Amino acid sequence: MQTESYVQPALAQINPPILCIVGPTGAGKTHLAMSLAEHAKSIGATIELISMDSALVYRGLDIGSAKPTQLEQATVIHHLIDILDPTEVYSAAKFANDAKQLCEEIRTRGNIPIVVGGTMLYWRAWAHGLSSLPPANAEIRERLDTQGKVLGWPAMHAQLMLVDPITAARLMPNDSQRVQRALEVYEITGKPMSTLLADSPSEDGREGSDIPEWINLVSLEPNDRAKLHVNLERRFDQMLSSGLIEEVERLRANPALHPDLPAIRSVGYRQVWEYLAGQIDYDQMRYKALAATRQLGKRQLTWLRAIAGRNTFDPFNPIELNAALDYCKQTLAQAG
Repeated sequence: MQTESYVQPALAQINPPILCIVGPTGAGKTHLAMSLAEHAKSIGATIELISMDSALVYRGLDIGSAKPTQLEQATVIHHLIDILDPTEVYSAAKFANDAKQLCEEIRTRGNIPIVVGGTMLYWRAWAHGLSSLPPANAEIRERLDTQGKVLGWPAMHAQLMLVDPITAARLMPNDSQRVQRALEVYEITGKPMSTLLADSPSEDGREGSDIPEWINLVSLEPNDRAKLHVNLERRFDQMLSSGLIEEVERLRANPALHPDLPAIRSVGYRQVWEYLAGQIDYDQMRYKALAATRQLGKRQLTWLRAIAGRNTFDPFNPIELNAALDYCKQTLAQAG
């Protein structure tokens, strides 16, 4: 049986460590990275950003993914953005190998790699590797999709609770993508996903929660989650006024795209797709999108707070945000 594999990077001896900027959605990771890039130029250094975001890999998903603008991408080299069509699938293992190779290539050019993003499964794969979970099975996945549409995903989540209560407990009942994957893994292997992950050294709650010595992790974590929610609401309304609905209309015009694809399941896109399909009205779309975005931020923060040794800064506190920039500047000086 083929498995999705990832080779642990041989970067432990690299000095200085690679800077990685993480945080929940809407915390200002891109802004910090761009400020750092501007500083780098002032000291004669060049940084290249590696996106650690599962939505930014897709072409055509621009507004709803808060993709760096064309000006930002022209100002600083960005990697792993617009590399796939929305019909394609990108994995955590693929990201880990791509990021490893890019870090090596960037340093070979004499530049400084910085990894930026909030897709924490990508982080885990890059930092610690992945257990040998089976690849997707098209036949099983199609059958589960059909069952999910007929029964509803809360009912599928209840089925998962019977065979893998540990995984089910950490998933939202309507998280169709992850519920489906957990059920698929159980059908293929006969074992709960939680058991397979527990058998992996990188998932034992000790090694997996630490930061490898070859990574310097900077985490933007709001102390007041209400401020993050206000920012997320303002940002989503800006996306709507900037043409998010029209962007999804263009995606819907492609007959190869459908709501079960990972790209279309992205937060915001799924809800607008449902609105354009006539399944919900405008107010419901906005409410569901904001709720899903807040849930995403909560999951990201929960994951981040389990990582020991990270350097945390509150992005909504001007003093701490400046401290985060100063800290990152120091890492650039060491890298130079």
